[in-house]
Amino acid sequence: MAVALLAGILLDLFAPQPYTGLPLLAAAPLVAGAMLSFRSACVVVGVVCVVSVGLDLERGRPATPRYVDLAVVGLIGVLALAVNRLLRRQGRDLALARDVAEAVQRAVLPDPPRQVGPLAVAAGYTAAQAEARIGGDLYAVQETPFGVRMIIGDVRGKGMEAVAAVSVAIGAFRQEAEYAPTLATLVERLDEAMARAAARGGPVTSTEGFTTAVLAEVSDDGGALSLVNRGHPPPYLVHGGQLVRLDPTLPQLPLGMGLGDTAPSGSAPVDMVRLPLGASLLLVTDGVTEARNAAGTFYDPVSSRRMSRRFTEPEALVAALTRDVGRWTGERHQDDMAILAVTRRGASLPSSSATPPAHS
Repeated sequence: MAVALLAGILLDLFAPQPYTGLPLLAAAPLVAGAMLSFRSACVVVGVVCVVSVGLDLERGRPATPRYVDLAVVGLIGVLALAVNRLLRRQGRDLALARDVAEAVQRAVLPDPPRQVGPLAVAAGYTAAQAEARIGGDLYAVQETPFGVRMIIGDVRGKGMEAVAAVSVAIGAFRQEAEYAPTLATLVERLDEAMARAAARGGPVTSTEGFTTAVLAEVSDDGGALSLVNRGHPPPYLVHGGQLVRLDPTLPQLPLGMGLGDTAPSGSAPVDMVRLPLGASLLLVTDGVTEARNAAGTFYDPVSSRRMSRRFTEPEALVAALTRDVGRWTGERHQDDMAILAVTRRGASLPSSSATPPAHS
């Protein structure tokens, strides 16, 4: 804006006739209308009108050309102020829409408590686009009669449709986790619930509206960890300054595929892992594992030096991983990123004394 105004003045003073700096002078109010507040834009419009008249008087132009120049600058100034009002109104509407979307996502995907049974819990969510604040990644932790059960997943799609699928997955998990006697049974019931929800969207959606997920169960004493992976990035066992990737013994299809008889027969295979005292289970979505640097190399937390240190708190683990992925990508996230970390404690603490963590 200042450059356009200055260039218009210099051109008007030193350019030979019939050239003038009027186009550059007229550009200044447009720039001001798009970038400044309404009051500041009004000031710029007034200054440009005064400058236009002053330059015409300096160059000795007749009255009629002076009035024409002033009318042109004034008309463009009015248009710039109208654009300013429109942009401000659209900005407020967009901010309101983002706040509503964020409230919907927080209602569907609340932060887990800091302590569940023998486990300390932390979670983080980073949207690929800061303006969106909404996506299809999900996580939940719940204490049940069968131990502490948790899920992390990623539904196919974006926006409000993804949030609707997340609500189905979280709702089904919270309901069935209380009654399914085994983790394999819980996975089967989730698969059926997601397939039914996808089928209600039509025949195409039933084969494309799938959800990748890892479900885990920790025994009452915290020492035994059971895992079922349904097409999701594998979790990590973090202990003693080392990260160990827990790949599934047998790869499985995502939830909600609705393939019926074509799906593998039998119960979902459950992998058993020991969770030592002070160790952490780190669960992530593909926003972590598919993050790429400028050279196109995928991020790998196992080979990252910044992640090869001891973590005694799950909050520190989540924060360190979030920062490390940000450094790797240059803060250019290609996908939403959800992180869930649980650390085995020596004894359970009352859940009511904990406060939920904030989103990243």
